[in-house]
Amino acid sequence: MTLRTRIAAAAGLAVALAVIVVAIAVYLGVRGELRDEVDSSLHERADSVAQLSPNAVPKVPPEPFGGPEGYVQVVRPDGRLVRPPAGGETLPLDQRARAIARRGQGQELIDTTVDGLHLRVLTRGLGDAGAIQVARPLDEVDRQLDRILLVLIFVGAAGVALGAGLGALVARTALAPIAKFTRRTEELAADPDPSERMEVTGRDELTRLARSFNTTLDSLERSVEAQRHLVADASHELRTPIASLRANIQTLQDADRLPGHEVESLRADIVEELDELTALVGDIVELARGSKPDELADDVRLDRIVDAVAERAQVRAGERVSFRVAVEPTVVRGEPQRIQRAVANLVDNAVKWSPPGGAVELDMRNGELTVRDHGPGFAESDLPHVFERFYRAEGARGLPGSGLGLAIVKQAAEAHGGFVDAGNAADGGALLRVSFGTPVREPAQPALK
Repeated sequence: MTLRTRIAAAAGLAVALAVIVVAIAVYLGVRGELRDEVDSSLHERADSVAQLSPNAVPKVPPEPFGGPEGYVQVVRPDGRLVRPPAGGETLPLDQRARAIARRGQGQELIDTTVDGLHLRVLTRGLGDAGAIQVARPLDEVDRQLDRILLVLIFVGAAGVALGAGLGALVARTALAPIAKFTRRTEELAADPDPSERMEVTGRDELTRLARSFNTTLDSLERSVEAQRHLVADASHELRTPIASLRANIQTLQDADRLPGHEVESLRADIVEELDELTALVGDIVELARGSKPDELADDVRLDRIVDAVAERAQVRAGERVSFRVAVEPTVVRGEPQRIQRAVANLVDNAVKWSPPGGAVELDMRNGELTVRDHGPGFAESDLPHVFERFYRAEGARGLPGSGLGLAIVKQAAEAHGGFVDAGNAADGGALLRVSFGTPVREPAQPALK
């Protein structure tokens, strides 16, 4: 069932219920008015008969049974009936009527049927004389009610039909903008172009939905453009090492005509280029993961990761660079491998720019890791682009690396709900800060050094 059909059905049902409620209310109101008129006439008839003989048993007027003036009979205290002269039919006596006649007090109004004639009967106490019963036929009232009921049925049916038609019209009119919105989204789905947008006009809920849809398309377009740039930059960066490898391998085909030391040099170059190519491919794969956190996250001792990375970097750097590490016990929620790689990239970047005999300082407080070197620092023009993919400063283009290290750091930090920041220390050197999210708790044991 379509939404339009459901709305039309709901509107039709609402109108039908309203018509039925109104019809019932009208019917009951008219029925009450007509029966009140009959009851009033019965009371008036009983008063007039009782006034004819106020101190004795009233004389029963010779009204025919079922006549419009009201058939009258008297019930003596002992239960005997006093009927009109030559009266034939009698009104039935129930226990309530006998009790009123016996006491001579009280009254009762009931509906009864005698020989197929629908009657309204009033029984009223007359003191020592017993009780008087007055009956009037309800056939005229019933005929009027039947006519009114028939009219209400026809009016109700017409109202329901009109409500269903208006419901369908309202549903069609109300859903026209939704149908237009749906057609537009289907067009975008059939021809996916992230640059296309929904038309935004008005201030209603559909306008808000269109804005939300456009916001989604904006995010999709940025994501697609980022992937395109990544592929384009990756292909450009891969072209150079692959071309160099090809040239060296082709040269090795003539190894029998080359001196031995040149052959060994070529082989060493090939191994080095393969290592660089492997690292580059690994960086590209890491960036392709995006900033979505892994569902298999765990509690990570960030302080221990920093210590381990610093120790390995010290072994590789030897005496050229020294490390000063000051960390406090810190636990974050995240992926250990991803965090470790980001920290290693920060340390490698600091080592690369440190002068011989310089120091790399690692300080971690309140869940934030600060890495500082004593190199030339960042140029002001480079600061806005430090964490961009494949971006390399003017002075770094002759150094090894692909320009992806700090981009991986930024992506890892954002995946864990943290941030990165780059700047220069007051007395020289680059200063990088990173957070991998709010620490979840303090570890029970102090960090191991």
